[in-house]
Amino acid sequence: MPEIIVMPELPEVETIKNGVTPFLLNQRIERMVVRRKQLRWPIPEVIQQLENVLITQVARRAKYLLITTEQGQLLVHLGMSGVLRVVPQGTPANTHDHVDMLLSNGRILRYTDPRRFGAWLWTPKPNEHQVLSHLGPEPLSEEFDGELLYERSRNRRQAVKTFIMDNKIVVGVGNIYAQEALFMAGVHPSRAAGRISRQRYVSLAEAIKTVLAAAITAGGTTLKDFTKADGQPGYFQQELAVYGRGGKPCQKCNAVLLKTTHGQRTTVYCGSCQT
Repeated sequence: MPEIIVMPELPEVETIKNGVTPFLLNQRIERMVVRRKQLRWPIPEVIQQLENVLITQVARRAKYLLITTEQGQLLVHLGMSGVLRVVPQGTPANTHDHVDMLLSNGRILRYTDPRRFGAWLWTPKPNEHQVLSHLGPEPLSEEFDGELLYERSRNRRQAVKTFIMDNKIVVGVGNIYAQEALFMAGVHPSRAAGRISRQRYVSLAEAIKTVLAAAITAGGTTLKDFTKADGQPGYFQQELAVYGRGGKPCQKCNAVLLKTTHGQRTTVYCGSCQT
């Protein structure tokens, strides 16, 4: 079978954040070891030279892990295959272990990325990097609701699935969870975004919140390239209703689930339950 490559989505990054925070917060970065200076973008020289710097906060914005220090902020993106793990200092590095953050507690935050599509970025002013400036609200925040989706969708002809996956509209609703939320809300993924009613957007926004919250609680989705910070897989995949189930029976009506594409991404949906 061909290798399945899936980018970690918001719940996976939130799970990683929750996993590494206890090991990073209020620790000092003793030094950085950068074995591969070029990932998706070059790793800034300032990151490579960090020494004896206090970590004051660990957060997430969209799919970026934000590590705030007394000198500035690291932004880490996992790309398609990136993994962060906390290991004891002295643990030998393997071929794809590209970045080590040596901590004052005797641990290493180790970044592994076979495909090198991830990123380590830096900003001297926290939360002001250009990759964050265009982002919409967080889906689990009070800023995001059905009214926002309704207002921003007016006169848009694009499919509703690609609309809710647009990070300028709302961040972190990737391919997996967009399919699951649309199914939960009973909305056909190919419907034009501008032709969906306010009430249906209220239902869709609630479905997005429900699906993402459940995935975070469960620890993310088990995929070929995703494991939690402790090396264990997430557990949400067993609860997926449509993603990856094309040709199988719908869990609600038993109709055969159909497949289509949106923006070159496969979409699975139920032609009976989703209108």
